[in-house]
Amino acid sequence: MFKVAVCALLVLASTAINVQSSIWTSKDQKTFAQIHQSGWGKFILNYAELHLTTGGILSELNSEIEKLVDEMEEELAGVHHEFNRRTDVHNREVSRLEQEIQDKERELFNAHDFYDNVLIPQGERFAAQLEQLQENIAQNRRTLEQATVQRANDHETFESEVVEHNEAIAAIDECLQLLSTLAAPSLAQVKKVQKNLAKIQNSLKKHNQFQIFVKVLLEITSDSNFADQGALRDIVVAFNNLRVELVDSLNQITADEAEQVAEYNASVIQLNQEHAEFQRAVVVKNAEIEANTTKQEQTLDLIDELDEDLATLNGQLQAENDDYAFATDVYNATVAEYNKEINAANQALELLNQPRFQDYVKSQLKGA
Repeated sequence: MFKVAVCALLVLASTAINVQSSIWTSKDQKTFAQIHQSGWGKFILNYAELHLTTGGILSELNSEIEKLVDEMEEELAGVHHEFNRRTDVHNREVSRLEQEIQDKERELFNAHDFYDNVLIPQGERFAAQLEQLQENIAQNRRTLEQATVQRANDHETFESEVVEHNEAIAAIDECLQLLSTLAAPSLAQVKKVQKNLAKIQNSLKKHNQFQIFVKVLLEITSDSNFADQGALRDIVVAFNNLRVELVDSLNQITADEAEQVAEYNASVIQLNQEHAEFQRAVVVKNAEIEANTTKQEQTLDLIDELDEDLATLNGQLQAENDDYAFATDVYNATVAEYNKEINAANQALELLNQPRFQDYVKSQLKGA
């Protein structure tokens, strides 16, 4: 319809109503000016003049023009329908995109929150725990080393004391052997007994509990007359008492050594067990740290992906809004043009049905 009308306009371009004719009132001339602003209105007037001057019937002309107006109104209704459909599509698309953007923003917020408030503190906690485990392992080994050194020192002291005790006991046994053979001891034998006492004193100088016995023995042997059998028995009793004390002491330090060895062995077993537990804990903690690191990397990748998705959705929303804004501008311009043309067509139809228009056509025919 529109193409046919354009062709008709081109054909009728050379035909124009003389609006300056005295038959027209100033109001009519104003109406003509408004109608001539519309291509359709101008076409209708020219078409009407041509139709009537060639013998056409006015009712037929009215019918054709009304059909033309109806077609334009129908086309305008189609424009409204298409725009309403486009608006529905736009609203659905905007609603969908805004919901997806909202969901994506929530996912992005949760990913950032999980990374910042869960994974990072967890990684720091795991690192601190691993450092503590490594310190525990180092302390465990230091404790074992110190216990081993101390055990070696204690054992060396024990062996030294055993030697000292055995030497003292051997010297006492030698003295007792000499004293058992003395009836009228010579000066040389007495001096040998005193020499052995000095040897015993030297062996036991680290053991204060025996010094009193040694001191008494020295005094007795210095002042005693070994020919006096009573004095000799007192000396033998003193030596035997000292020997008993030394044997008891030797048995005690031997028992103490055995107890300390048992305690040391138990401590070594416990320290090694703790060390093995620490080592297992380190393996577990390293696995947790590796898992945490992997999760951090995955979460950062997810954040990048969500950022890209969000940018894409925002771009789609912007593109849809821009496209709809353009469609709206086109729609408004089209509706305005249709309303302008329909209004001009109605004005032209009203004008050509006035008697003055028919008189004008008749005057044109007479002038011809």
